[in-house]
Amino acid sequence: MTDVCAVQTETLQAFDTLADRYDEVFTRSLIGRAQRDAVWNVLDTVFEPGARILELNCGTGEDALYLARNHIAVVACDGSPQMIATASERLREEAPEAPVHFLVLPTEHLPRLRPHVRFDGALSNFSGLNCVADLNHAARELARLVVGRAPVMLCMSTRFCLSEMLWFLVRGKFRKAFRRIPGHATAKLGPYSVEVYYPTLGKLKRSFSPWFRLRSVRGIGVTVPPSYLEKIIRRWPRLLACLRAVDRRIAHLPGFRLLGDHMLLHFERVQEPSC
Repeated sequence: MTDVCAVQTETLQAFDTLADRYDEVFTRSLIGRAQRDAVWNVLDTVFEPGARILELNCGTGEDALYLARNHIAVVACDGSPQMIATASERLREEAPEAPVHFLVLPTEHLPRLRPHVRFDGALSNFSGLNCVADLNHAARELARLVVGRAPVMLCMSTRFCLSEMLWFLVRGKFRKAFRRIPGHATAKLGPYSVEVYYPTLGKLKRSFSPWFRLRSVRGIGVTVPPSYLEKIIRRWPRLLACLRAVDRRIAHLPGFRLLGDHMLLHFERVQEPSC
Protein backbone atom coordinates (compact mmCIF):
# COMPACT_ATOMS: atom_id res chain seq x y z
CA MET A 1 0.00 0.00 0.00
CA THR A 2 2.83 2.38 0.80
CA ASP A 3 4.38 1.91 -2.64
CA VAL A 4 1.06 2.62 -4.37
CA CYS A 5 0.57 5.81 -2.37
CA ALA A 6 4.13 6.92 -3.14
CA VAL A 7 3.67 6.39 -6.87
CA GLN A 8 0.35 8.21 -6.85
CA THR A 9 1.84 11.18 -4.96
CA GLU A 10 4.75 11.42 -7.39
CA THR A 11 2.36 11.20 -10.35
CA LEU A 12 0.24 14.05 -9.01
CA GLN A 13 3.35 16.15 -8.40
CA ALA A 14 4.45 15.51 -11.97
CA PHE A 15 1.13 16.72 -13.38
CA ASP A 16 1.20 19.74 -11.06
CA THR A 17 4.39 20.84 -12.85
CA LEU A 18 2.64 20.55 -16.24
CA ALA A 19 -0.44 22.59 -15.37
CA ASP A 20 0.87 26.03 -16.33
CA ARG A 21 2.02 24.97 -19.80
CA TYR A 22 -0.28 22.07 -20.66
CA ASP A 23 -2.63 24.18 -22.78
CA GLU A 24 0.24 25.73 -24.70
CA VAL A 25 2.02 22.41 -25.28
CA PHE A 26 -0.98 20.23 -26.10
CA THR A 27 -4.43 21.84 -25.94
CA ARG A 28 -3.64 24.61 -28.41
CA SER A 29 -1.16 22.64 -30.52
CA LEU A 30 -2.09 21.54 -34.05
CA ILE A 31 -1.82 17.87 -33.18
CA GLY A 32 -3.63 18.28 -29.88
CA ARG A 33 -6.44 20.14 -31.61
CA ALA A 34 -6.72 17.50 -34.33
CA GLN A 35 -6.92 14.62 -31.86
CA ARG A 36 -9.33 16.43 -29.52
CA ASP A 37 -11.62 17.39 -32.41
CA ALA A 38 -11.82 13.71 -33.34
CA VAL A 39 -12.94 12.89 -29.79
CA TRP A 40 -15.43 15.77 -29.69
CA ASN A 41 -17.01 14.65 -32.95
CA VAL A 42 -17.92 11.39 -31.21
CA LEU A 43 -18.99 13.02 -27.94
CA ASP A 44 -21.42 15.22 -29.88
CA THR A 45 -23.30 12.08 -30.92
CA VAL A 46 -23.27 10.48 -27.46
CA PHE A 47 -23.87 13.14 -24.78
CA GLU A 48 -27.18 14.97 -25.09
CA PRO A 49 -27.92 18.58 -24.06
CA GLY A 50 -29.30 18.66 -20.53
CA ALA A 51 -27.23 15.67 -19.42
CA ARG A 52 -25.12 15.63 -16.27
CA ILE A 53 -21.65 14.16 -16.89
CA LEU A 54 -18.81 13.06 -14.62
CA GLU A 55 -15.35 13.74 -16.02
CA LEU A 56 -12.25 12.00 -14.67
CA ASN A 57 -8.71 13.34 -15.13
CA CYS A 58 -10.07 16.61 -16.50
CA GLY A 59 -6.72 18.42 -16.65
CA THR A 60 -7.14 22.12 -17.42
CA GLY A 61 -10.85 21.80 -18.19
CA GLU A 62 -10.89 21.96 -22.00
CA ASP A 63 -13.41 19.14 -22.41
CA ALA A 64 -15.63 20.29 -19.53
CA LEU A 65 -15.86 23.79 -20.99
CA TYR A 66 -16.67 22.37 -24.43
CA LEU A 67 -19.45 20.19 -23.03
CA ALA A 68 -20.84 23.13 -21.08
CA ARG A 69 -21.06 25.16 -24.30
CA ASN A 70 -23.28 22.35 -25.55
CA HIS A 71 -25.61 22.74 -22.54
CA ILE A 72 -24.20 19.77 -20.63
CA ALA A 73 -23.50 20.02 -16.90
CA VAL A 74 -20.14 18.61 -15.79
CA VAL A 75 -18.57 17.60 -12.50
CA ALA A 76 -14.90 17.48 -13.52
CA CYS A 77 -12.30 15.81 -11.30
CA ASP A 78 -8.52 15.62 -11.33
CA GLY A 79 -5.99 14.53 -8.75
CA SER A 80 -3.64 17.42 -9.50
CA PRO A 81 -4.47 20.55 -7.45
CA GLN A 82 -2.61 22.73 -9.95
CA MET A 83 -4.56 21.33 -12.89
CA ILE A 84 -7.80 22.08 -11.06
CA ALA A 85 -6.56 25.58 -10.16
CA THR A 86 -5.82 26.25 -13.83
CA ALA A 87 -9.18 24.83 -14.89
CA SER A 88 -11.01 26.94 -12.31
CA GLU A 89 -9.24 30.07 -13.50
CA ARG A 90 -10.23 29.28 -17.08
CA LEU A 91 -13.82 28.83 -15.95
CA ARG A 92 -13.83 32.25 -14.26
CA GLU A 93 -12.31 33.94 -17.30
CA GLU A 94 -14.02 32.11 -20.18
CA ALA A 95 -17.44 30.98 -18.97
CA PRO A 96 -18.26 31.99 -15.38
CA GLU A 97 -21.91 30.95 -15.76
CA ALA A 98 -21.14 27.54 -17.25
CA PRO A 99 -22.62 24.51 -15.43
CA VAL A 100 -19.20 23.12 -14.50
CA HIS A 101 -17.85 22.21 -11.08
CA PHE A 102 -14.14 21.38 -10.75
CA LEU A 103 -13.05 19.10 -7.95
CA VAL A 104 -9.66 17.85 -6.73
CA LEU A 105 -10.23 14.10 -6.68
CA PRO A 106 -7.93 11.34 -8.02
CA THR A 107 -9.66 8.49 -9.79
CA GLU A 108 -8.42 6.14 -7.07
CA HIS A 109 -10.52 8.13 -4.58
CA LEU A 110 -13.84 7.91 -6.43
CA PRO A 111 -15.49 6.21 -3.40
CA ARG A 112 -15.37 9.64 -1.71
CA LEU A 113 -17.74 11.05 -4.33
CA ARG A 114 -21.33 10.81 -3.11
CA PRO A 115 -23.61 12.71 -5.52
CA HIS A 116 -27.27 13.20 -4.67
CA VAL A 117 -28.21 12.19 -8.22
CA ARG A 118 -26.31 9.73 -10.36
CA PHE A 119 -24.68 10.92 -13.57
CA ASP A 120 -26.02 10.47 -17.10
CA GLY A 121 -22.58 9.52 -18.40
CA ALA A 122 -18.86 9.78 -17.81
CA LEU A 123 -15.72 10.79 -19.68
CA SER A 124 -11.98 10.37 -19.29
CA ASN A 125 -9.97 11.87 -22.13
CA PHE A 126 -6.36 11.52 -23.27
CA SER A 127 -4.79 8.79 -21.18
CA GLY A 128 -5.80 9.81 -17.66
CA LEU A 129 -6.80 6.22 -16.91
CA ASN A 130 -3.49 4.95 -18.27
CA CYS A 131 -2.01 6.17 -14.98
CA VAL A 132 -4.43 4.07 -12.91
CA ALA A 133 -3.13 0.64 -11.94
CA ASP A 134 -6.44 -0.90 -10.78
CA LEU A 135 -9.02 -0.38 -13.53
CA ASN A 136 -11.38 -2.94 -11.97
CA HIS A 137 -11.76 -0.65 -8.98
CA ALA A 138 -12.32 2.39 -11.19
CA ALA A 139 -14.94 0.53 -13.25
CA ARG A 140 -16.77 -0.66 -10.15
CA GLU A 141 -16.92 2.86 -8.72
CA LEU A 142 -18.04 4.34 -12.05
CA ALA A 143 -20.85 1.79 -12.13
CA ARG A 144 -22.02 3.11 -8.77
CA LEU A 145 -22.05 6.69 -10.02
CA VAL A 146 -23.87 6.45 -13.37
CA VAL A 147 -27.42 5.50 -14.31
CA GLY A 148 -28.35 2.39 -16.25
CA ARG A 149 -27.41 2.48 -19.95
CA ALA A 150 -25.25 5.57 -19.37
CA PRO A 151 -22.43 6.06 -21.91
CA VAL A 152 -18.91 6.03 -20.50
CA MET A 153 -16.34 7.39 -22.96
CA LEU A 154 -12.68 6.55 -22.32
CA CYS A 155 -9.83 7.83 -24.50
CA MET A 156 -6.72 5.81 -23.65
CA SER A 157 -3.22 5.38 -25.00
CA THR A 158 -2.88 2.22 -27.07
CA ARG A 159 -0.30 -0.51 -26.69
CA PHE A 160 0.61 -0.38 -30.39
CA CYS A 161 0.99 3.13 -31.82
CA LEU A 162 2.01 2.63 -35.45
CA SER A 163 3.21 6.18 -36.14
CA GLU A 164 5.31 6.19 -32.95
CA MET A 165 6.94 2.87 -33.76
CA LEU A 166 7.76 3.93 -37.31
CA TRP A 167 9.16 7.31 -36.17
CA PHE A 168 11.55 5.84 -33.63
CA LEU A 169 12.53 2.88 -35.82
CA VAL A 170 13.58 5.22 -38.62
CA ARG A 171 15.69 7.14 -36.11
CA GLY A 172 17.26 3.95 -34.77
CA LYS A 173 15.67 4.27 -31.31
CA PHE A 174 14.42 0.71 -31.02
CA ARG A 175 13.75 0.79 -27.28
CA LYS A 176 11.47 3.82 -27.61
CA ALA A 177 9.79 2.33 -30.67
CA PHE A 178 8.50 -0.62 -28.65
CA ARG A 179 8.21 1.00 -25.22
CA ARG A 180 4.43 0.48 -24.98
CA ILE A 181 4.35 -3.17 -26.01
CA PRO A 182 5.20 -4.70 -22.57
CA GLY A 183 2.05 -2.99 -21.23
CA HIS A 184 3.85 -0.86 -18.66
CA ALA A 185 6.41 1.93 -18.84
CA THR A 186 7.88 4.57 -16.55
CA ALA A 187 7.79 8.10 -17.95
CA LYS A 188 10.02 10.85 -16.61
CA LEU A 189 8.48 14.30 -16.15
CA GLY A 190 11.28 16.46 -14.81
CA PRO A 191 12.41 14.94 -11.53
CA TYR A 192 9.28 12.80 -11.23
CA SER A 193 8.50 9.28 -12.42
CA VAL A 194 5.03 8.42 -13.70
CA GLU A 195 3.92 4.82 -14.07
CA VAL A 196 1.95 4.36 -17.30
CA TYR A 197 -0.08 1.27 -18.18
CA TYR A 198 -1.13 0.19 -21.67
CA PRO A 199 -3.93 -2.38 -21.30
CA THR A 200 -5.10 -4.30 -24.34
CA LEU A 201 -8.67 -4.00 -25.53
CA GLY A 202 -9.41 -7.46 -24.17
CA LYS A 203 -8.13 -6.53 -20.72
CA LEU A 204 -10.20 -3.33 -20.73
CA LYS A 205 -13.34 -5.27 -21.59
CA ARG A 206 -12.65 -7.68 -18.74
CA SER A 207 -11.91 -4.84 -16.28
CA PHE A 208 -15.23 -3.13 -17.02
CA SER A 209 -17.30 -6.31 -17.02
CA PRO A 210 -19.87 -7.11 -15.67
CA TRP A 211 -20.90 -3.50 -15.05
CA PHE A 212 -20.38 -2.24 -18.61
CA ARG A 213 -20.60 -3.55 -22.15
CA LEU A 214 -18.39 -2.25 -24.95
CA ARG A 215 -20.39 -0.52 -27.68
CA SER A 216 -17.63 0.70 -30.02
CA VAL A 217 -13.93 1.49 -30.41
CA ARG A 218 -12.45 4.22 -32.57
CA GLY A 219 -8.81 5.09 -33.16
CA ILE A 220 -7.67 8.61 -32.26
CA GLY A 221 -4.48 9.64 -34.01
CA VAL A 222 -4.13 6.61 -36.29
CA THR A 223 -2.23 8.59 -38.92
CA VAL A 224 -2.19 11.92 -37.03
CA PRO A 225 1.06 11.52 -35.04
CA PRO A 226 1.67 11.90 -31.29
CA SER A 227 2.01 15.44 -29.93
CA TYR A 228 5.81 15.33 -29.57
CA LEU A 229 6.00 15.67 -33.37
CA GLU A 230 4.34 19.10 -33.25
CA LYS A 231 7.41 20.98 -34.53
CA ILE A 232 7.51 18.85 -37.65
CA ILE A 233 3.77 19.12 -38.29
CA ARG A 234 3.92 22.91 -38.01
CA ARG A 235 6.23 22.93 -41.03
CA TRP A 236 3.74 20.87 -43.03
CA PRO A 237 0.19 22.00 -42.12
CA ARG A 238 -1.22 20.57 -45.36
CA LEU A 239 0.16 17.18 -44.39
CA LEU A 240 -1.79 17.34 -41.13
CA ALA A 241 -4.98 18.12 -43.06
CA CYS A 242 -4.40 15.05 -45.21
CA LEU A 243 -3.68 12.86 -42.18
CA ARG A 244 -6.88 14.05 -40.49
CA ALA A 245 -8.85 13.15 -43.61
CA VAL A 246 -7.31 9.67 -43.65
CA ASP A 247 -8.13 9.21 -39.96
CA ARG A 248 -11.78 10.04 -40.60
CA ARG A 249 -11.94 7.24 -43.16
CA ILE A 250 -10.08 4.47 -41.33
CA ALA A 251 -10.26 5.16 -37.58
CA HIS A 252 -13.33 2.93 -37.09
CA LEU A 253 -11.93 -0.06 -39.01
CA PRO A 254 -10.89 -3.12 -36.96
CA GLY A 255 -7.49 -3.29 -38.61
CA PHE A 256 -6.59 0.30 -37.69
CA ARG A 257 -8.56 1.40 -34.64
CA LEU A 258 -6.06 -0.11 -32.18
CA LEU A 259 -2.97 1.29 -33.92
CA GLY A 260 -3.44 4.98 -33.16
CA ASP A 261 -1.89 7.14 -30.48
CA HIS A 262 -5.15 6.65 -28.56
CA MET A 263 -8.33 4.64 -28.77
CA LEU A 264 -11.76 5.98 -27.83
CA LEU A 265 -13.91 3.36 -26.15
CA HIS A 266 -17.66 3.70 -25.78
CA PHE A 267 -18.84 1.62 -22.84
CA GLU A 268 -22.47 1.44 -21.75
CA ARG A 269 -23.63 0.82 -18.20
CA VAL A 270 -25.43 -2.49 -18.05
CA GLN A 271 -29.07 -1.95 -17.14
CA GLU A 272 -29.62 -2.86 -13.53
CA PRO A 273 -32.43 -5.39 -12.94
CA SER A 274 -35.59 -3.93 -11.45
CA CYS A 275 -36.55 -5.12 -8.01
